[in-house]
Amino acid sequence: MAKKRIRIRAKMKGDVAEIKTIMSHPMETGLRENKKSGGKIPAYFIQEVICEHKGNKVLVASWGVAVSKNPYLSFKFKGGMKGDTIKISWSDNKGGSASAEANID
Repeated sequence: MAKKRIRIRAKMKGDVAEIKTIMSHPMETGLRENKKSGGKIPAYFIQEVICEHKGNKVLVASWGVAVSKNPYLSFKFKGGMKGDTIKISWSDNKGGSASAEANID
């Protein structure tokens, strides 16, 4: 299993917080064939990503098998300030999860 890790970069640009994150996850579609066994590799993907700011959800994304390995996500929102904490968390279809926090620069 891949390391459950999330890297976050959060910066203020004017009155908008710009969040960039990369999440470590193998992201299998369930369509690839295992060359050794000949069977399909089971689907294994991030189902939901949530970004919280001051306890409020500013982004909720529902993902599926079409998202690439180690996905990158970038988004912007208003209402953040320098020094505020951002929390990113994900959960996958096999019950795994990870989360990380970063302060807005």
